[in-house]
Amino acid sequence: MTSSSSPSQDAKRMAHAYPEGLRADALMEEDVAWSHEIDGERDGDQFDRSERAALRRVAGLSTELEDVTEVEYRQLRLERVVLVGVWTTGTAQDADNSLAELAALAETAGALVLDGVIQRRDKPDAATYIGSGKALELRDIVLESGADTVICDGELSPGQLIQLEDVVKVKVIDRTALILDIFAQHAKSREGKAQVALAQMQYMLPRLRGWGQSLSRQMGGGRGGLATRGPGETKIETDRRRIREKMAKMRREIAEMKTGREIKRQERRRNKVPSVAIAGYTNAGKSSLLNRLTGAGVLVENALFATLDPTVRRAETPSGRLYTLADTVGFVRHLPHHLVEAFRSTMEEVGDSDLILHVVDGSHPVPEEQLAAVREVIRDVGATDVPEIVVINKADAADPLVLQRLLRVEKRSIAVSARTGQGIAELLALIDEELPRPSVEVEALVPYTHGKLVARAHTEGEVISEEHTAEGTLLKARVHEELAADLAPYTPVSAA
Repeated sequence: MTSSSSPSQDAKRMAHAYPEGLRADALMEEDVAWSHEIDGERDGDQFDRSERAALRRVAGLSTELEDVTEVEYRQLRLERVVLVGVWTTGTAQDADNSLAELAALAETAGALVLDGVIQRRDKPDAATYIGSGKALELRDIVLESGADTVICDGELSPGQLIQLEDVVKVKVIDRTALILDIFAQHAKSREGKAQVALAQMQYMLPRLRGWGQSLSRQMGGGRGGLATRGPGETKIETDRRRIREKMAKMRREIAEMKTGREIKRQERRRNKVPSVAIAGYTNAGKSSLLNRLTGAGVLVENALFATLDPTVRRAETPSGRLYTLADTVGFVRHLPHHLVEAFRSTMEEVGDSDLILHVVDGSHPVPEEQLAAVREVIRDVGATDVPEIVVINKADAADPLVLQRLLRVEKRSIAVSARTGQGIAELLALIDEELPRPSVEVEALVPYTHGKLVARAHTEGEVISEEHTAEGTLLKARVHEELAADLAPYTPVSAA
């Protein structure tokens, strides 16, 4: 075993190798010549001073993302949150379920839930949401758990946010801000991002705060020179004006994008293609059902609001009738009004459809609450007159007693499993039965030179029978009035 030389030994060797006058110069040189006598017993490789002082890149430590879309799901540091709810109506189980859903929303947003508390009150406190005494208790819980954020299960007024933050000394957000944050993470299309941005600005406008210079007034008034006739608007007023201008711009952009969606919708109406909209609670399995019915390949993830952008796919009934199937944004209890307004153009897919597949999670403890929350939003977008089929999804994981209760209460309902395929064939048959049928039944002998009419009968109507004869195609079908008028000249004499 080789022992390292001590500093005193190195000094003796240096004194012996160099004369007295050159010793200091040798110590100050940039590159000292290597000597076996001096350096041979040193451990490891020796580097020049410039190399030792330089930054050295370590291979294999880079975490740069190749796909920029992955940045949104990178979690550098999870926020540590405490949940707070106010129980005003219903049972204690209802309050617990609501807070459990808030916890799922917080985890979807990328937070780590540390604790959750519920306060029993007739109505939320106008000052601090939970009352001054409970706010002090909440501060102790925050200090004990080391949380850096408090999430309230409700929409707080600007005053409640400020006063509760003053007591707990950490950031306070409400349910609406949390849902908006999730939407901002998951929006991918240009229209979806614009809708989320508009909803966020609508939410933030009355909640802008001013500190210090933000409340000082600008100089205003005069027409040039040194004239300043009085104080102008404050910085916070300037921010509000700019937000209003941006909101107006966003509304114009969304209206332009809505035009393109409306043109596609009119094209489907012109071709007499029935439309089916999939609506339901978030994470109920709408995208899974769309993939099962059409093979659309839409993102499926066990997370709230995993897909926001609507997807429209072509499908076919067992009898051969074509229709479109549209996946819409998921709903949730107490869905913020700002989001309903911002996503109104997207939700119009539900109002303009011929049939609604209302998907509900059969494995949820209280699926009736999900049904009520979704129907409230459907009522807000004016789609109450559209026929509805309640699709109880996740039947393979649901409690049989819950399934029986739902099937008994909901007259037009069916239990399916998008994961295993259970009940999908029965659902397709039910869609075929419930879709509106053409009103006119015709029989025509269409010449082969007019084959487009036969093709239209297949795409726009419902063909009952088709026979190829020497004179042409003998067609019996149910069609709309416009196509019936086009087929009228070819009605056989016997049929007339």
